Amino acid sequence: MSLPVLVILVVVGIAAIVLAVHLTGGTRTAVIEDEASAKARFAVDHPREQPAGVRLTLSRDAAFLDLDGGRTGIVRSFGGHFLTRIVGAADVVRLERAAAATLVIVPRDFTWRGGRFDFASVADADAVAARLTAAASERSRRA
Repeated sequence: MSLPVLVILVVVGIAAIVLAVHLTGGTRTAVIEDEASAKARFAVDHPREQPAGVRLTLSRDAAFLDLDGGRTGIVRSFGGHFLTRIVGAADVVRLERAAAATLVIVPRDFTWRGGRFDFASVADADAVAARLTAAASERSRRA
């Protein structure tokens, strides 16, 4: 087989894969519609938890849920799907303020890298930061 034919086959193959991923929704980002849908999605993975409050990010790609015992439930979009986590006292390595309503969260869990979360209001960012900072300070008191 000649080199030009091989190059054409490779290019067509890669284009077909990219098109298939796009058409099957692989490039779509999941969005959390409202607080009720965040609670419902969290309940799929954690049915025994009863969230008290919910704070959505501005882009609606993440939700932070207030749980008993100072824990925080997190629903985060991952492509067209959602991942959930429960963050406790030992799970927050670092929390920084990138802006008044923006938090950068670095968890200890290597399967979830955390990220930058922009909230619609400073009050929402303050509430999430207070819960996660309380978790971090509780951990440092134990050490």
